[in-house]
Amino acid sequence: MQLTTVFQTFDPTEAELVRSRLEAAGFPVQVTEEHSGLPSMATGAILVQVPKAQAEEAQTLVDSTSDAAGQAG
Repeated sequence: MQLTTVFQTFDPTEAELVRSRLEAAGFPVQVTEEHSGLPSMATGAILVQVPKAQAEEAQTLVDSTSDAAGQAG
């Protein structure tokens, strides 16, 4: 199964929140950490990924929840 990144962050809590929202909507989700390969970088970006066939719909959900969170603050 080919996966596509629909959200990227350096905050593990934020990644888990997005994962939870996507799973609640019925999307299969994988969260992985992307390492830069540089020894000085302890961690890399955290990627939230879904199957490529569902990426557009999942991205719409991620964008709509991000917009709502931005308006609340």
